[in-house]
Order: sequence, then C-alpha cells, then structure tokens
Amino acid sequence: MAGARWVRGLAWGVALVLAGAAGAAGWYEMRTSVLQSAVLSRIGRDLTYRVEPGPNPDIRFPGSGPYDVRLGYTRLPDFIERLTAGSYRVEAQARPTPQFRDYVEFGGFAPYREKTSAGLRIADRTGGQLHGARFPERTYAGFAEVPPLVVRTLLYIENRELLDTANPMRNPAVEWDRFALALANIPLKFIDPDNPRAGGSTLATQIEKYRHSPDGRTATGVEKLRQMMSASVRAYLDGPETSTVRHRIVVDYLNSTPLSARAGIGEVNGLGDGLWAWFGTDFAVANRILSTPPRNETELAVQAVVYKQVLSLLLAQRRPSYYLAQDRGALERLANEHLRVLDRAGVIDPALADAAQNFHLRFHPEPPALPEPSFVAQKATNAIRSRLLSLLGVRSLYELDRLDLAVETTLDQPSQERVTQVLQRLRDPAAAAELGLVGDRLLNQADPSKVVYSVTLYERTPTANLVRVQVDTLDQPLDLNEGAKLDLGSTAKLRTLATYLEIVAKLHGRFRDLSPPELEAVAADAPDRMTQWVARTMAQLRAQGQAAGLQAMLALAMERQYSASPAERFFTGGGLHTFGNFDDKDNGRVMTVAEAFRHSVNLVFIRMMRDIVNHFIAEGPARKDDLLDDPRHPVRQTYLARFADQEGTEFLNRFWSDYKDMTPDQALDRLAGRIAAQPDRLAAAFRSVRPNAGPRELAAFLGKRLPTGAPPQAQVEALYQKYDPAAWSLNDRGYIAKVHPLELWLVAYLQDTPQAPRRQMLKESSSSRQESYEWLFKTRHKSAQDSRIGIVLEEEAFDRIHAEWRRLGYPFESLIASYATSIGSSADRPGALAELMGIILNDGVRLPTARITGLHFAAGTPYETRFALTDREEAEQVMQPEVAATLRRHLMDIVENGTARRVRGAFTTVDGAPLPIGGKTGTGDHRFERYGAGGVVLESRVVNRTATFVFYIGDRFFGVITAHVHGPDAAKYRFTSALPSQLLKILAPALQPLVSPGDPQTADRGPTL
Repeated sequence: MAGARWVRGLAWGVALVLAGAAGAAGWYEMRTSVLQSAVLSRIGRDLTYRVEPGPNPDIRFPGSGPYDVRLGYTRLPDFIERLTAGSYRVEAQARPTPQFRDYVEFGGFAPYREKTSAGLRIADRTGGQLHGARFPERTYAGFAEVPPLVVRTLLYIENRELLDTANPMRNPAVEWDRFALALANIPLKFIDPDNPRAGGSTLATQIEKYRHSPDGRTATGVEKLRQMMSASVRAYLDGPETSTVRHRIVVDYLNSTPLSARAGIGEVNGLGDGLWAWFGTDFAVANRILSTPPRNETELAVQAVVYKQVLSLLLAQRRPSYYLAQDRGALERLANEHLRVLDRAGVIDPALADAAQNFHLRFHPEPPALPEPSFVAQKATNAIRSRLLSLLGVRSLYELDRLDLAVETTLDQPSQERVTQVLQRLRDPAAAAELGLVGDRLLNQADPSKVVYSVTLYERTPTANLVRVQVDTLDQPLDLNEGAKLDLGSTAKLRTLATYLEIVAKLHGRFRDLSPPELEAVAADAPDRMTQWVARTMAQLRAQGQAAGLQAMLALAMERQYSASPAERFFTGGGLHTFGNFDDKDNGRVMTVAEAFRHSVNLVFIRMMRDIVNHFIAEGPARKDDLLDDPRHPVRQTYLARFADQEGTEFLNRFWSDYKDMTPDQALDRLAGRIAAQPDRLAAAFRSVRPNAGPRELAAFLGKRLPTGAPPQAQVEALYQKYDPAAWSLNDRGYIAKVHPLELWLVAYLQDTPQAPRRQMLKESSSSRQESYEWLFKTRHKSAQDSRIGIVLEEEAFDRIHAEWRRLGYPFESLIASYATSIGSSADRPGALAELMGIILNDGVRLPTARITGLHFAAGTPYETRFALTDREEAEQVMQPEVAATLRRHLMDIVENGTARRVRGAFTTVDGAPLPIGGKTGTGDHRFERYGAGGVVLESRVVNRTATFVFYIGDRFFGVITAHVHGPDAAKYRFTSALPSQLLKILAPALQPLVSPGDPQTADRGPTL
C-alpha cells in the first residue's frame, strides 16, 4: 500500500516536472520564437515564384482586400480577358511554386515583399516617363527617415515589443498578451459592433487586416488567425532573423495605414498623406520639426502642434471615418488622454505633452488644392489614359491612376516637347510673325493666342500605325484631334475622290472580261454617267488596241472633265442649292479632276458627287427612270411611306423640343398662341387637343383667346359640333387651324401623357405620321411625289456612300444627304482624316492604330503579368492598291503645284535630298444662318473657323495639323489651310530627328501588295 502511494507520488512529480519543462519551453518560445523561426523560414524558402514567357493557366489572384482591389490585383482576370480579346497577348506571367499555390489555397495571403506605394506609370517609346502616379505620395523611404519620437509613440500605442533587440528571431506577428486580448474581444463584437477596442493586434497583423481581409476588417476569429499566420510567414521569408523585417513593418505601417477619405482627394492612406489631406501639413517639414529638439518656446509650440496631428492620426486608424469625419471632438479627447498616458510612461517630454494639450486640432477646412493640370502638356498622356479606361473597363481616372501598372507607349517624348514648345510660342504675336505665320491667308491682326493648334504624327509599321506625336494647345480635356466634330472643308474632297476612283475600279473589275461591242451595249443601257464613261472608255481603248488596265483607267478618270460653273442650281438635300468656288477665276471653266483636286475647286466636286449619287441610285433595286415615269410603279408607295415617316419624325422632334417640359395647360396655351385669333381656327385646335372636353370648356378657351371674348352660347355649340374630331382627318384639322397636323397631334398626346419619353412618343405616332401625309399618296400629286421619291433615293445613295467612307475610317454615324458633303458639310475629325492618309500610304490596307504597345501589371509580385501587342494579322484591304497609288501621286501634286506648295522640300534625307510629301488642305468656316421668305439671309453668325492639312512624309510617316478658333471670335480671323501648311514647314526642324529617312520612295511607286 505504501509502495503504491510512492509510485503515484513519483508519477505526479514527473508530470509536474514535465509540465513545468513544457511551460518553460513554451514561455521561452513565446519570448524568442526560435522554433517558429526555424520552421517558418524553412517553409518560406519554398514560397517563391518566377516570371516566365507566356500565360500561366494555374495562376491565382487575390480576394477582395482593399489593397488588392486598389492596386488592381483582384481585377487582373477581367483585365486579361478584355486585353486578350482585343489586340494584346500575355507575353509573360508569374508562376508560383506548387508550395506557394498550396499555401494560398489553404487560406494564407500571398507571401511576398509588398509595395507601399504604387500607381500608373506611362512611358514613351524609349522608356522616358510621360505620366507617373504614386499612392500614397508622401512616404518614408526607410526606417532611418522616421523621427524617433514617432516610432516611440507608435510602438507604445500599438506594439511595444516589436523592436525588442534581445530576441533577433522574434515573431513580429504575435504578442501573446495582445493575442489573448483579441480573442477575448471577439464575443464583444457581436454584442456591440461599434464599441472601439484597441490593442488586440500587432502592427504586422494589422497590416494584413487592412490590406487583405475583406473590407479591411476582422470579421471572425478564423480571420484573425489567418492574419496572424500570413504575417508570421511573411516575416520569415528572408530567413530566421527578423530585426530588419520588424523595422520595415514600422515603416510600412506608417506609410499605409488607412485614414478614411476626403472629398476632392479620395482615399487617404499613410501618415504623410494624412497630414497633408487632413491638416494641410507638409510631410517633410513635419518630419524635420519632430526630429529636432526645440530650442525655445516657439519651436516647442510648433512641435506640439505637429506632434498632436501625428498622434491623432495614429489613433484615428482605429475608426478613421468616425474620428476624422464624424466626431472630431472625440478624437481631440482621445488624443489628450493619450498625451497624459505617454507623458507618464516617459515616451514624450512633459513639456511637449503640456504644450500639445493646449492646442486644439485644427483640421484644414477644405481639401488642399491639387495642382491644376496643364491640359496642353498632358494631352497625349490623357489620350493614353482615356484609351486605358476603355481597354480595361475601369470607371474613372481616379481608379486607373491607382493601379499597379506600367504602360509602354509609342509616343516620342523629345519630339512631343519640341512641338509643344513651338506651338506655345505661337501665342505671342511677335513670335508668330517671326515664324512666318502672319500674312495673307495666315494670321491677321486678331489675337493669335485664341487659335488652337493640333498636331498628330503617325509612323506606319508592318502591323500597326504608331502614334509618335500628339499635341494640341486646347487647354481643356477635349482632344481636338479625336474628340471634336469639325467642319474641315475641302479635306472632304479627298474622301469624295477616293469614292469616285473606287467606283471606277469596281466597274473596271466588273467589265474587264467584256468585248468592245458588249461594253458599248453596257454604256448605251447604263442609267448613270459613271457606268457609261467606264464602259465606253474601256471599249474605245480596246478598239484602238490599247490596254484597258486599271492603272490606265484610273489615270484617265483623273483626266475626266467637269464644269466649274457656279451658275447651275442643284436639287439636293431636299431643296435647290447653289454653290461657289474659292477662286472666282475658276468660274465657268471646264477642268480635269486632277486640276480641280490640285486647286480645290468646289463645283467640280459638287458635280462629281452628283455622279456618285446617281451611280448608287442606279445600282438600287429599281431604276430611277422607271420609278418616276410610272405613277403606278409598286415601289413608289414604299418610298413615299418612307419619306412621310422620315419627315414626320423630323417635324415631331422639332415640336418635341418646344413642348416636352410643359404641363398640359401650358402646351395648349403655347399652341393657341401660334394660331390666329379666329373662332373656327381656335375651335378646331381645341377640339383636336381635348376631344373629351365639353362646350363649357370650349367657351372658356375662346373667351380667353378672342379679343371680343367668348362668342354667344349658340355659336359655341355650333363650333363644338362642327369641329368634332371624328368628322375631320388630322390633315384637315391642321389645315383649318393653320398649324402642322403633327403639332396638333403632339399637343393632344401630351395632354394624356405629359411625361412620356421621346422614344415612346415616336413609336406611338407612327400611324399619325402617315396620316398627316395622306395627301401625298394621291396620284394627282405626281410631281410632288417624284421630288420626294428623289429625296429618299438620294438618302439611300448617301447611306451607300457612308458605308464606303466608314470602311476608310469616317468617324460619324451618318452623312448629310447633300452634294455639299463633297466639300465638307458632313464634318470630320482630324484623326479620322489621318487614318485615311495612312490607308493611302499603305497601299489601301487599313492597319490598327496603336498608342499602347505594352502593359505591365503587378511587377515584382506573384500576380505579375506582361502584355504585348498581338501577332494576329489585323490588316484589312479596304481600298484597291491602284487607287491608293493614284491618290498618292495626286496628293504629292498638291504639295508640288497646288494649295500646299509651302511645304515642298520641308523634310530631307540625311544626304539632303528632299523627302516626298503629299497632302490635302481644307478650310471650314462654320456658320449659323437663319433664312426668311425667298431665301433671304436674316442672320449669319460664325460658329468656328478651322483649317486642316492632312499629309504624308516619305513612306512611313503621316499625320494631320489643324488650326481652330471657336466661338464669335472666329469672325475676326481670315486664315485658310495655308496656316497649317506653313505650320508643318515651321515644325519640320522639330520633327526631322524623328522622321528617319530609311529607304525613301516616290509617290509614284507601284502597289506593294
């Protein structure tokens, strides 16, 4: 019995010894982390990644932590999908080790050295920086830059054992007493979620929380363990010794702690940005003040103010939106409490604590003013950023600038700067005169600073047109080159000539196998002049034993002759019009297409457009002559119905603008005000608009509108019965009231549905539009029918022309159906004209335009992904090569002998030989004009003035230069396209270093395809 007691006592003794030993070992491990450092550093050696060519199908991307969202890591799968669906391919991508992937799938946050600051960087083609965004902006580069006073304060508040030098392998992710406090606080979160509880986490785990946990919060105990695990693994990535890592944690925390957001600035992170955003305090000045012992009361007061700001931000991190935006008084009280605690703990001097308590926190009342961007200097960069928004599907420049993204572009920064410097000089009248921009058809005595210039230069490569220079002097976000709709005048002649020559090429291909007699038969039967000319000319050439090849036919097409007389009146665009030439000396002449193109003669191109329109009409489903000659032709009704619908829609849209914002009573009053004060007219209108109203309402309406008051009751009754809407058609009621029947219909419609959207109104008015034109469908109005059918046929032809122009890069959704489109009435964009020039230079092949050649996301992270332009063939043959060659020759003729002679010889090769230059000029004088009876101009007001020169230089470069004045000031200017032509000559020295001569060819080179 005694032996048994001895054995039990021995067992308990051994157990106590073992328990004590285990406790001692645990205590030792908690203090030193020796075992953790050995295990976790060994694990960390396998948690690596490398970047290799091509996409990685097994790459993993992070969740929705604020850091990962802001830097774009979370959205990388979407970016990859969007970019690879377009013109880009994954050139290289990170490939984590299997152990890395397993660790992340287990729940750890990706272990790597994270960036404190990141943002969008845009570089030019040589790597020079065009744009650099960095958030947060104001940061410490290293621990040595942090004032010791800030370090002591932070550690005392948040993590007192972090920089313990006695244990170099200490795990910075865990302070065991704080860990116990965090576990105890978890149940309290469910009782009172808003109650602040500080001190539960180390700086390392806090960083993991606000960077990677969902919404930057610790929602569960499991999430807390996840943060601790991730912080522990991250701490030992560089080995078992953590002294350097722990110093880095201090810096990272100070640089990245979230401090709410402020209107006008956005998200605020880090102590430096926090001081600037909330107090307007300069970060560098603050650090100098906090690092220097005060020598007098004044310096102590200044240090106290700055220190209290720093302390308040370190405390506000616990509930940043509450303390910094909702209840700043609570933050003031909390800061004062901590000042006393820090004083008693010896962290700060008593004098500093006393002084700081005497100063109230003074938040900057308004967000600090951000530097005003120079839209002129940043125009090309902003174009790149706008393109990135579209490419990536990012909603705003704010989000874009915060992505961890480096972008490689095609822009040439030195050339950009040289061109910008020249253009900015032109604001000075003396400089403009010195550079030769003052004179006839150039700048006059008007203010040169109000002229906006745009210069864009592209380089043609085998796979894309690369934007090398993009500058404009419009000090607004609008990109004049690609964001404006401008009247570019005679540059439209280039599009018109291209369409004309393409028709010749098409007809040549259609007829090339026909014999001379067959060609003559085609010519005799052709309903349009272009088909007649091509067929007859090919027949004559073959009959004479000459080749009727495409090049020969195109050359002869340029020698076709047209009258330049302005005497003819043209029925186009729904009415009769006359046109004039720039130079009266051309009036009455008959000239070739080549000469008219060289000297930009309007009337030749008006008549050419008429031939083009008639050609497309002739290729329609029904011959125009048959359609107009036979009043019973079955297609006539279809065209008339289409006309009624189109014109009725135009009238309704016009009336809608007048009435859309009115109440029913206001709309009726507005209509009545447009009708003569006669009982019959007013009664017909009232009964149409309010068919359910009774005689009493009609009497009140007439009494309000007639000078003599309401008619006798018997007359009112008679009018009421007489103009019952059921007894009259919509047309008849409009005729009686002397207003457009569709205006009557719209006002009646708005009585019942005053808030209806325009689209709904147009849908419900379909039958009424036809009813209002029922007179047109009667055969006794054949002449009126013919003119309106002609209008619809012309519109159909312009739809075909528009499709041709769209293939060549025309930017807008429609053309004005008028011969005036040939001289610029349908507007254009400089960038779209340059694209057309690129097609011509590239033998009719349309290449994609590239500004961005590479995108590099998340460099130095396990999410790193690099994109390059795809190798896919995206070239499209949109113009016959022979047509392009013909256009090049005649564009060069304009520079050699025509309206752009100023530019001749402006660019040379390295040995001094002139580079071939071709181009087309255009001047647009955009006016608002109001006409009265008989076509008399009642008002003519200048809206803007624009002059453009679209050009090519040698075989590789092409571009466009535009001069533009907007608003009433445009009336003071008389410049023509001579101005942008002269400007290209002035810019030649700035562009010459970029324009590599290569192996220059002449514009007479044959097609290369």
